[in-house]
Amino acid sequence: MDLTQNLLMDIKKLDIPESLAFLANRFNGKLIFSSSFGWEDQVLTHIIFSNHLPIKVFTLDTGRLFPETYSVWSRTIERYGKPIDAFYPDTELVGNMVSRKGPTSFYESVENRKECCSIRKIEPLKRALAGNEIWITGIRAEQSLNRETMDAMEWDSQNQIIKFHPLFDWSLDRVKDYIRENNIPYNSLHDRGFPSIGCAPCTRAVKEGEDFRAGRWWWEDQNKKECGLHATKEK
Repeated sequence: MDLTQNLLMDIKKLDIPESLAFLANRFNGKLIFSSSFGWEDQVLTHIIFSNHLPIKVFTLDTGRLFPETYSVWSRTIERYGKPIDAFYPDTELVGNMVSRKGPTSFYESVENRKECCSIRKIEPLKRALAGNEIWITGIRAEQSLNRETMDAMEWDSQNQIIKFHPLFDWSLDRVKDYIRENNIPYNSLHDRGFPSIGCAPCTRAVKEGEDFRAGRWWWEDQNKKECGLHATKEK
C-alpha cells in the first residue's frame, strides 16, 4: 500500500478539520491550500481559518481575474483576519507572450491557451508549492469528466507533492448548504450562472442543462478543458 493510501486509512474516520489537523501534525505544517475563491475553496478556507489550523492559504492572481473575485478575496480577509498569500506570473514571461501574440492569443489555438495558462498559472503554482509536502484543493469528483477518475488523495508526480481533496465526495448542494449555514463570503458570480470561475476572458455563464465546466474555455473540446494545474502525471 503506498503512502497516499496509508494516509487515507489514517484519516478515514476523521472529519475534515480533524483530518487536516492530523496531516498538519504529521507533515510538520508543510501543507498548503490553493484557493480561487470559488464555492468549494471558500468552504475549506472557512474550515482552515475558523479552526486556526497551521495551513498556509494562497491564491494565483493571473492578472485577468473578475472584479467579483477580487471582491470576495477582500471580504474573506476581512471576515477571518488571516493572510492569503498571492502569487503572480513572471512579468517578463507575460510581456514576451503578449508582445509576440497579443493580449487574446488564447482564443486562437489550444496551444496558445495552454501557453497562457502555463505562464499565468502553472509557473506561479510551482513557486507556491515549493517546500511543501501536501497540496490541499477544493476538487470534487463530480466537477468534470476528467476528475471522476481521481482519488481523494493522490500523488502528483508533475509537482512531486501529495494532493488531498477533502471535499471530494461532496455534492454541490452540500457545498452551498454549508456556505449558507455558516454565512461564508462567496463569489457573487455564482448567483449569475458561473459555477466555475477562472480568468475573465476565458469564463462565461453556463446555460441550463450544460456541464459544470461548460463556461470554461467554451470554444474548446468539452472533455479536454483543463489548464494543467491539476494534471498529476509528468508529460
